[in-house]
Amino acid sequence: MENVSKYGIQYFAPERPPMRWAQRDHIERAPIWCSVDLRDGNQALVVPMSLEEKIDFFTALVKAGFKEIEVGFPGASDTEYLFTRTLIERGLIPEDVTIQVLTQSRSHLIRKAFEALKGVKRAIVHLYNPTSLAQREQVFHMSRQQIKEIALTGARECLRLKEEMMEGSQILFEYSPESFTGTELDFALEVCNDVLDVWQPTKERPVILNLPATVSLSMPHVYANQIEYMCDHLHHRAHVIVSLHPHNDRGCAVADTEMGLLAGADRVEGTLFGNGERTGNADILTLALNMYAQGVDPGLELSNVPELVSTYERVTGMRVPERQPYAGQLVFAAFSGGHQDAITKGMRWHKEHACGRWTVPYLSIDPKDIGREYDSDVIRINSQSGKGGISHVLESRYGYDLPAAMREDFGYTVKRISDRLHKEMQADEILAVFMENYVNCFDPLDVVEAHFKQEDGIVALVTVYRGKEEMTFTARGNGRLDAVSNALKENLGYQYSIIKYQEHAIDQGSNAKAIAYVGIRTPEGVVSWGAGTHDDIMAASVNALVSAINRLGK
Repeated sequence: MENVSKYGIQYFAPERPPMRWAQRDHIERAPIWCSVDLRDGNQALVVPMSLEEKIDFFTALVKAGFKEIEVGFPGASDTEYLFTRTLIERGLIPEDVTIQVLTQSRSHLIRKAFEALKGVKRAIVHLYNPTSLAQREQVFHMSRQQIKEIALTGARECLRLKEEMMEGSQILFEYSPESFTGTELDFALEVCNDVLDVWQPTKERPVILNLPATVSLSMPHVYANQIEYMCDHLHHRAHVIVSLHPHNDRGCAVADTEMGLLAGADRVEGTLFGNGERTGNADILTLALNMYAQGVDPGLELSNVPELVSTYERVTGMRVPERQPYAGQLVFAAFSGGHQDAITKGMRWHKEHACGRWTVPYLSIDPKDIGREYDSDVIRINSQSGKGGISHVLESRYGYDLPAAMREDFGYTVKRISDRLHKEMQADEILAVFMENYVNCFDPLDVVEAHFKQEDGIVALVTVYRGKEEMTFTARGNGRLDAVSNALKENLGYQYSIIKYQEHAIDQGSNAKAIAYVGIRTPEGVVSWGAGTHDDIMAASVNALVSAINRLGK
């Protein structure tokens, strides 16, 4: 591409980083989660949420298990201020949930944040100011010392207003050097340590230090090195909660967060499904379920992800993409025949072996654990599907367990129809194809009555219609179905051999209905399959044989 020379590295990496975090291969415990959907996510919407929509979303976040929720920027708009007041005045904040408000390090905005929190039992005041080289030079035209003084002035104002206005409330402080990833590390550390020295964190009153990738500028390992550097050199580290807030400019927000946690961070700010300014934030649901898939309890209640998706889409007007990790409509869907076969066999193997650990091929977690269904979400049928997936739908939804060889024949029938219609086949459509093409096919041949008696084997008296002609035949066989088959072959000229017979009940209890499957082969090697249903298993077997014979001509 042209103009590539105008770009270059804009981040500041530590020299000779120890990279201790790289020796760890997984996250061992969940961080503190803080949802910023109602602030960062809301400011990214074309039409911000209304008051009632924000209340609905807050309720959903509480139900999902979030204990810290950033509810807004009270100084930004009347709606933001009113929402915070509404939560407090209506008593909508559970005892174990802490709300958080954001404020820029400007005196009147800080005061507005504290005014919004009057009467709250417990809250976090989140103070920030930009510190990056680009913003110092291009936006503020200030020196390092001047930028640092903005942060310190705000930190002192927070202390003063807490004493002046928040008697009876437990207020914790959080500081963010905005555009941390574009700030020289020595300066970022200097500002953060000076703010920490003002606030003097203790075990009872820890301070949250948030290190945002306000603009993602590097590969994730660089961000991890930056986090590790800060963790190694912070004042009061034992009483500092190091927090991450990655944005997704490079598509790396989840990876940035995971590596940042390995590097020593304790807390994550993010949003559901990654909604946030520009390209979005770290997706907390993906992060949490990544941990879950490795046996780590994420500390969130995500057993009904479809409900969470529905609420999110309703109140934000956004849409969760079909391929969004874990939450997308198609992320568990297998259209490929090979994938469907492996999933079907894997789930059967797990059931037969009573496995305690999930290792089903192609499924990183059990979809049912997050409220998804196998039949509607996993095995999806189109022209790319295989016999395993198609027969799985029939068996799991409707109880039809086709013989292995018949599955292939039926699979090709469904695939041809799907290809011709150029569409995905739903379960009821697959059932309709089976019933219309294989089950109780009585044209042109129909056996309307069959009686049997034991006489040197089995003798069958068979009444048939072929077209409009009624005929009655007698024949002998090794069994009842064989006797009926011989009557048809000896009197109507059919030439075939029965190569497969299988039967089972398709309902439970004394009124169970039976289904039988019959496969036949002609002398020329043509194979035809039929199925028959009836309350009587013998009648079902005859119906299956008749169906297979009638399908020979199709």
